[in-house]
Amino acid sequence: MKRSFFILLIILTILSGCRKDDTPRRSGTDTIDNTTYKTTTYYTFGFSFSKATKVSTLDSPGPDITINVNNDNPVNRLILQANNLENSFYKIGDYPDAASAVSAFNNLKTVGAYQWEGMADPINANQVWVYRTGSEQYAKIRIVSTKNEIRNNLPYGECTFEWLYQSDGSLTFSSK
Repeated sequence: MKRSFFILLIILTILSGCRKDDTPRRSGTDTIDNTTYKTTTYYTFGFSFSKATKVSTLDSPGPDITINVNNDNPVNRLILQANNLENSFYKIGDYPDAASAVSAFNNLKTVGAYQWEGMADPINANQVWVYRTGSEQYAKIRIVSTKNEIRNNLPYGECTFEWLYQSDGSLTFSSK
């Protein structure tokens, strides 16, 4: 009896120490693409900074950003679009290499008084952007890599990006 009680006590101690952290991450590196899926309607997956995951364009709320291939002149440029009907992007800069882009991303500490654009157009590797949500929260984005090619006879775009989300609406990016 004592032994069973002791084993039960150990198991309860172990289980009580295990907690699931439901707080979404506030930074990371993720990849989105423009692959179109169909159920009863067409949809793609974008990225939600507040949920820190890919989100379907059919979800409510939908993704913060999606990637598209712009077929206007010049043709087949990759763009990021916002899902909030606001001018939401500002390009901090284009950098000659990954090390310079990482440095610019890490040194970006505050959001300035920017002239926001409706799309991040065009996006290329080694760029740093700031994104503003419809509820005045901010994310900084470093474009790590892009793919822009034809797949299954359709324009395909893919973007891998590093990001840091400032969920409290302040103009200062906290460290990772």
